[in-house]
Amino acid sequence: METSIIKIGNSKGLRLSKTILEKYNIKDKVELILEKGQIILKPITSPRKNWEKEFKKMSEKGDDNLLMDDVFEDENLEEWS
Repeated sequence: METSIIKIGNSKGLRLSKTILEKYNIKDKVELILEKGQIILKPITSPRKNWEKEFKKMSEKGDDNLLMDDVFEDENLEEWS
């Protein structure tokens, strides 16, 4: 695919079509990778996006119990006082 470099103020940039943005799930930012004479644009994902909503669902289902105790029997908490 060939595309033109366009002037943006004092800089230059690429214009990506809506189809490409949607197909590759590109929102506001991309990672720019310079590799072996190529420029690669990679969508930036938010791996923890919607965690708050999912944690709330877990809590409502009662599925948010700790898998292990947060304090161990042999732990000396007085050391930290």
